Amino acid sequence: MEGGTYGPIEFEGREWNGGSLTTSVSSASELTFRRISALNVCEVCDLSATLSEEQRGMVADNGMSIAEGFCSSNAWFRAIYADEVPVGFVMVHIGSDWDDGIECPGAFLWRLMVGGEFQGMGFGRRAVEHVVENLRAQGMTELYTSYGEGPGGPKDFYQRLGFVPTGGTVGEEDEETEVVLKFRTSER
Repeated sequence: MEGGTYGPIEFEGREWNGGSLTTSVSSASELTFRRISALNVCEVCDLSATLSEEQRGMVADNGMSIAEGFCSSNAWFRAIYADEVPVGFVMVHIGSDWDDGIECPGAFLWRLMVGGEFQGMGFGRRAVEHVVENLRAQGMTELYTSYGEGPGGPKDFYQRLGFVPTGGTVGEEDEETEVVLKFRTSER
């Protein structure tokens, strides 16, 4: 992948052409959640190209997700950084909004992606934990999401986090399994 989708990325004073940046992050890296801006949109979009072909069929491209987020009045979305390296993207939708195609009355994890070379480092789990902490602070007790089943799908990931099937399906052709994570409003 020469130059990524949007050309070379300038990172900490050096050019990155899709090579490895994992040497500068570890599972112990500090995670931060940053607004998408003109300064980071290209590098967040380029993360989509790091997914396997199977995974790309399971999650929308970050560019499309960012566009949908900016068009929604109910979406909270952020780039996920490990230290100073962009490693993923998360988007949560709160409230039912027919215009967005989200018909969940509560909180819905609309998108979660971690770049291919950063998977297995706990960043996805920690991102979901961050979302849950924020929802808990707002008095919410459930987080819904959905996923496609098959090779490259995140079913096992969500099960390890405690999500359980609701029995429902979502998508234009009911192609995704709906799952829910229930949590207490406060830690005891």
